[in-house]
Amino acid sequence: MIEEKNIILEGKHQKPILADVFLNDNTSKKPVVVFCHGYKGFKDWGSWDTVANAFANADFCFIKFNFSHNGGTVEQPIDFPDLDAFGNNNYEKELDDLETVLDWITNADFKYKDRIDSTKIILIGHSRGGGIVTIKAHEDRRVSHIISWAGVSDYGSRFGSEEAIALWEKEGVTYVKNGRTKQEMPLYYQFYENFKQNEARLNIKNAAMNLNIPHCIIHGDTDETVHLDEAKNLHQWNPKSEIFIIEDANHVFGGKHPWSEKTMPDHLNLAFQKSISFINNN
Repeated sequence: MIEEKNIILEGKHQKPILADVFLNDNTSKKPVVVFCHGYKGFKDWGSWDTVANAFANADFCFIKFNFSHNGGTVEQPIDFPDLDAFGNNNYEKELDDLETVLDWITNADFKYKDRIDSTKIILIGHSRGGGIVTIKAHEDRRVSHIISWAGVSDYGSRFGSEEAIALWEKEGVTYVKNGRTKQEMPLYYQFYENFKQNEARLNIKNAAMNLNIPHCIIHGDTDETVHLDEAKNLHQWNPKSEIFIIEDANHVFGGKHPWSEKTMPDHLNLAFQKSISFINNN
């Protein structure tokens, strides 16, 4: 097994992107899975290393990364030491970060280029990352498959009321409490401004309706963060998609941080197994 962690990629927005690569040490040409974490997430959260190893053992090249402005740093990629970066994040930056990762994988200088099949690049996005991969899959012909894990179907509805947005504009910043780390995490008003400036591009519904590649939607029916209706929306907008609902699964499919087990929680294993079968059968 090859496991290379915290590879530094130069991002487009003055912040580095940290990436991990997992793959079996053999000569077969492997499909590439690129995993995008969600809001208040990071590549080393909970069970994600366990997922990476499982995909590698199934003979995929699995790549996960921290978005450049997720709040982590090169020195401390876990949790959120750089709250200013977190506050200056936006959807456009995340799309640019994902493009940087795709450029890196498909470059002739990519370290593992002889071990991958660059015609099979699968995007998996969790939560907010599900929206990012849906938009990028619509935009980028290098993507061969897209899988949403507990993914969102709409960004615009998440900004709150007109009164809340007006106060945000007046104050320049709003804060969200991180229940696990207890940090008050800033969101600068630029986040909303950037969304409005790029609203057409950031329309997940439009992206889903115009996907021409295999599309799988995996969601738990007790997701407390992203309601199951959002998965049903995505499936309705792209009737060619496959939807797989996991009974009693929550937003993180039974995972938690930290995760000390060597195996995935049962619901996450179901999401993994469905993802493997979907890729292999499409």
